[in-house]
Amino acid sequence: MTTTTKNTETNWYPEKRLVVTHISGDLEKTDIEQWEKSFKNTLDSMEDHTTFKIFVNMYGFKAVNLDVHKRFRAVVPLTLADYGWKVGYVNLFEEEARAMTFKTTRGIQCVGAAHAHQDETKMDLYQTKFSSNRERFFPDPVQARQWIENLELTD
Repeated sequence: MTTTTKNTETNWYPEKRLVVTHISGDLEKTDIEQWEKSFKNTLDSMEDHTTFKIFVNMYGFKAVNLDVHKRFRAVVPLTLADYGWKVGYVNLFEEEARAMTFKTTRGIQCVGAAHAHQDETKMDLYQTKFSSNRERFFPDPVQARQWIENLELTD
């Protein structure tokens, strides 16, 4: 699958307490850095002591090489760890998982996550092995968005 349109944006929908981070297209290292900056800036702009849920939309994402993929792969787990969330699939990387620390930056905490990616085999595996009642993995971004928007927040 080749995608020419690049998307590396993150938005905060305070009325839904929902963060949507979207990364798609054939991306290079600078694109990943831009996306990470957008992601972190959005979280930095949130009010202290907020709980939120997140939709990580990676549908259509393709790293142009292995170095880009390695750079990309750490962004979501490490960023969300700063907001008290352990992404289900981090245990695939045992050494990195052991080294992670979890905190709640300024009292802000992630309480639910939906992930979408076009690799149906990977998403099905992650859904089977790592999903919970607060985190799911989808090959369809529309289903992922619907699920996370309907997930009730717990404070």
